[in-house]
Amino acid sequence: MSGIKAVILPKSNRKEEIECDYWHDKERHAVECMFGKLKHYRRIATRYEKKAINYMGMLSFSSVLLWLR
Repeated sequence: MSGIKAVILPKSNRKEEIECDYWHDKERHAVECMFGKLKHYRRIATRYEKKAINYMGMLSFSSVLLWLR
């Protein structure tokens, strides 16, 4: 996959310092937290829906429920 860049922060005790984009890391963290919250919905975590369109509908519905909380 071209154009993909790793955005995980380097460890503080790393010998050679590498650049990190903190804005992208913050965005990555938000996405990971969203997936963690979505996994609390059993229907999403176990993927009961067989068709992709139905699964996408359940993902949208679950996301709205999380947003309204």
